[in-house]
Amino acid sequence: MSGSISEEITTLLTEAFAPTQLEIINDSAQHSGHSGDDGSGESHFTIVIEAPAFADMNRLARQRAVIAALGDIVGERVHAVAIKASGAP
Repeated sequence: MSGSISEEITTLLTEAFAPTQLEIINDSAQHSGHSGDDGSGESHFTIVIEAPAFADMNRLARQRAVIAALGDIVGERVHAVAIKASGAP
């Protein structure tokens, strides 16, 4: 995919979960000069996602599902993601 990593994350998670809420927060500036900062400005993210698909999952299962949907992004192209996932009300 072309474009920013945050756009790619948005696309992948929208396709995988049809979320009712999705926010991708780029935290990279807060980690400038720290371990994992590759200078790209896209090394650390917080993902806030709410989706009906998560309703019957525990926290760990939600995080695993999000990471699986992101493919090679986490750990290879992005140093760290914080995931706040919940089921839709």
